Amino acid sequence: MPVKSLPVKKATKAAKKSVKTATKLSKKRSAVVAESKTKNAAKKKPAKQKIVTAGVGVAAKLKKKASLKTKVKEDSNSRRKSTPRTNPKPKTKPKSKRLPRCKLSASEIEGLFARFAADTPEPKGELNYSNPYTLVVAVALSAQATDVGVNKATDKLFKLADTPKKMLALGEDKVRELVKTIGLYKTKAKNVIALSQKLIDEFGAQVPQTREALESLPGVGRKTANVVLNIAFGQPTIAVDTHLFRVGNRTGLAPGKDPLQVEQGLLKSIPEHYLLHAHHWLILHGRYICLARKPRCSLCIIKEFCKFKDKTDQA
Repeated sequence: MPVKSLPVKKATKAAKKSVKTATKLSKKRSAVVAESKTKNAAKKKPAKQKIVTAGVGVAAKLKKKASLKTKVKEDSNSRRKSTPRTNPKPKTKPKSKRLPRCKLSASEIEGLFARFAADTPEPKGELNYSNPYTLVVAVALSAQATDVGVNKATDKLFKLADTPKKMLALGEDKVRELVKTIGLYKTKAKNVIALSQKLIDEFGAQVPQTREALESLPGVGRKTANVVLNIAFGQPTIAVDTHLFRVGNRTGLAPGKDPLQVEQGLLKSIPEHYLLHAHHWLILHGRYICLARKPRCSLCIIKEFCKFKDKTDQA
């Protein structure tokens, strides 16, 4: 059956109508899509806000919890401070260093000092002085110097100044000039003037009779203080110099790694009735008999008590 063809005008109108319809549908579809996107965006915004709000809430809770913990801790600390302990923890005392043991028996120590006492009943120091003040000055000047050298310098010095007031009047420059033959004379001259001033200002120009007060004077250490206390004031002290340190270790009477250990060891070991002169006996023995390089063991009066292994026949 033959198909009837539409007239040309009718076909054109139908096509135009179809295009318009398609355009309308397209616009409508676009509007629907745009509307759905807007609705979706609107729905999503509250969700985001809700999440942020939830996050802020968690942070606030954590902050509140932390502040509560801090408050509890502070309250606990304040209660501890305000409430006294019923059973306070006892303080532990620092461990005292144990002194090296004396190598001589009590009978050997007694025999050793009995020999010294029989040989030199009244030992004397070799520094020249006329009163406690000049003794302090002489001993302070004797550091790292010989007694002979100090005596040569103080012979002229003490004729001009034998009191703190006279020494200050003499002045540091003059003192320095008079003691320049002694080692470290500049520092020592300065200390002599300074200790003289301090004796006038704090001790009424008198030499104090305690170790602590003596050690407060410029240029006066423990050894100097012990010498002054022993010689000037008759106190049973031990001044450990290089000679006495050597004798204490060699004989075994007071082994020690430093002068203070040797001093404490001697004070512990020496019988009380020998303490006053023990300082001089041991120093003079070290100076003239128990020499550092070649000890004169053949002349030693305490040889049989001495624990030194390398004894010599040096005279």
